[in-house]
Amino acid sequence: MNNNIKQLFVKPVPEDVITIVSGLPRSGTSMMMKMLEAGGLQPLVDNIRKADQDNPNGYYEFEPVKKLTKGETSWLPDARGRVVKIIATLLPYLPEVYHYRVVFVHRDLLEILASQKQMLINKGEAPDKVSDDELGRIFRKHLTQVKQWISDHPNVRCIDVDYNRLIQDPIPEIARINDFLGSSLDEKKMASVINADLYRQRFQPPQNQ
Repeated sequence: MNNNIKQLFVKPVPEDVITIVSGLPRSGTSMMMKMLEAGGLQPLVDNIRKADQDNPNGYYEFEPVKKLTKGETSWLPDARGRVVKIIATLLPYLPEVYHYRVVFVHRDLLEILASQKQMLINKGEAPDKVSDDELGRIFRKHLTQVKQWISDHPNVRCIDVDYNRLIQDPIPEIARINDFLGSSLDEKKMASVINADLYRQRFQPPQNQ
């Protein structure tokens, strides 16, 4: 067993852990980043992508993250002790030499698809280049692959957070998140960030006839 692999089984100090907010596009990851920042975690962002009508509170993105597929990981040491947003499909490109704790945000898939479509419309792009059925299939495949990646890596810890439940009943969900991240966050400040008015694409199950 080489030294890098040995290090994965040693409990890291908090300052060496990289906290990640992840999920599918339009699943509530930007809101989660803002919550964690309010709670006391320093985000790794560059503010290149500006807030707009789809994300009026900002995207909380860091451009070098998008180069993970090309092997660009030189920025990762700066992420230790901080929180960074990484879309679900990019997680498997993270190197094994670091410890990660992932706050993975899940949202009803129909709401994600509706939000994605509305964002394309707002940008003046055609919303139907890919059908909802095909995009849903792609998203479900991504989730399966990421869950397997997490399961296969002892250097990765993960908590699943339901966006819909977080909006409807935030206090217990915030307590779960804080406990996962070491119980040092300000839960009241985290709760103050949640704005139900921004929960715009809501799935309403059909009523029984």
